[in-house]
Amino acid sequence: MSPGALPTGALTGYVDVAQIVLYAFFLFFFGLVFWLRREDRREGYPLEAEVTGRLKSPDPILIPSPKLFHLADGKIKQAPQADMVPDRNFEGRKREPWPGAPLEPTGADPMFAHVGPGSWVSRDDAFDHTFDGQKRIVPLRVATHFMVHEDGPNPIGMSVFGADSQVAGTVSDIWIDRGESFARYYEVELGAGARRVLMPVTFCRTGRFSRTVKTEALLARQFADIPPHADPDAVTLLEEEKIIAYFGAGTLYATPQRAETLI
Repeated sequence: MSPGALPTGALTGYVDVAQIVLYAFFLFFFGLVFWLRREDRREGYPLEAEVTGRLKSPDPILIPSPKLFHLADGKIKQAPQADMVPDRNFEGRKREPWPGAPLEPTGADPMFAHVGPGSWVSRDDAFDHTFDGQKRIVPLRVATHFMVHEDGPNPIGMSVFGADSQVAGTVSDIWIDRGESFARYYEVELGAGARRVLMPVTFCRTGRFSRTVKTEALLARQFADIPPHADPDAVTLLEEEKIIAYFGAGTLYATPQRAETLI
């Protein structure tokens, strides 16, 4: 054997296998993180500059090519959306210029500024459906095969009180989620024969012994401004978004004192 020749099977004597494996892991992990960050930009990742509001220019390296999603209702959507237009549906301004700074309301009524807990997105103004094609969220008067368990308090007929301990209305029905078998909203009648609005069950508490329903999100008079739903026996995804956002806004803006710093 000539001097300097590698003996058969002696590769590991001249190469640091552990170091090669470590570098290979680094390359793999870097590629994984890079791929995940590109996929972030399909859904839930902002493609608009937060400070200027302009859409980021297409980048074939950082932004992936659109992927088509075939929905159950026959619609086809793509993500990321190449023709996306920023939805400026709020009245507010950034408190500071840097990214991540909070927005503060600028309109006359912060309850309708659509910022912070009151923000919402433009979901489809269409009904959600169950697997068998039924409207998903409906009142008990429609979903007659559902009922309130006899061991739990039945809120129908109970008075609804706002955060100011004033009566806002009466629970006239319960809206349930057919897909999850779960109560989503209380239908509140604001007066005898008056308009009926939806109150998310997550924003109220039902008293078993007091026989009342209480919410801390809104004052009694603010129930009149709860966003409406066009169909008396169903609610669309967009209508849900606005209703829940209104109650969310009330948690911070129902009274001027709530928006102040607590010490």
